[in-house]
Amino acid sequence: MLTGIRKLSAAMALLLCCLTAQADELHLAVASNFSAPARSLAAAFERHSGHRTVISSGSTGKLYAQIVNGAPYDIFLAADSRRPALLEAGGRTVPGSRRTYALGRLAVWSREPGYVPATGMPAATSFGRLAIANPELAPYGDAAREVLQNLGLWKQLQGKIVRGESIGQTYQFIASGNARLGFIARSQLPQQQGSAWLVPEQLHTPIQQQLVMLTDSAAARAFLHYLQQADARRLIRQSGYNPAANDHAQLR
Repeated sequence: MLTGIRKLSAAMALLLCCLTAQADELHLAVASNFSAPARSLAAAFERHSGHRTVISSGSTGKLYAQIVNGAPYDIFLAADSRRPALLEAGGRTVPGSRRTYALGRLAVWSREPGYVPATGMPAATSFGRLAIANPELAPYGDAAREVLQNLGLWKQLQGKIVRGESIGQTYQFIASGNARLGFIARSQLPQQQGSAWLVPEQLHTPIQQQLVMLTDSAAARAFLHYLQQADARRLIRQSGYNPAANDHAQLR
């Protein structure tokens, strides 16, 4: 009996070693606006696959610069399509890996209830500071600039605009009261707190959030496959995004 138990223990130990050896550590570079959904997706992916994930978040422009300078990320989940396309054109990605994983929405938010009308921007004379993400670094900031230009407010508001390095920092400007209102991602809107206007999509270029694989590994391919599954797409939608068309594209 003791011999049987020892054999079973040895077999379990061998199986554990094999599983550990097959598990990889996956490094994800994630745009700030998508950091919370990415953490939830990564946790579910770890449970399903056994692979470990490490997430680094920041503005899309800053993460892009890090990648160009050799940062060892495996997958880049950007907040736009331009930087992934640039990386692809520069031969820095796994061929065939670039795809849209989510479609973003933009919102104007204030922590003050009733301040932002549900139908549009408050009068420019009623607020001191307006927070947006830096248009040169963050795609949501670029979209915010486009909205203000289309509303004829961009030049008028130059003295009131404060720029965050990322959409995450922009949210903090508003939440802390350093700005009375600002443009954030729809996914960042607090539940039943303050007031907000969901910006009509026709006021800015569609926010196509694309990803690329930077290294070719079993873990990276498994993560891309997981993002196409129903539970991942449901989580993306629940986080305030529209998931991209599920075309089950295969990497070459």
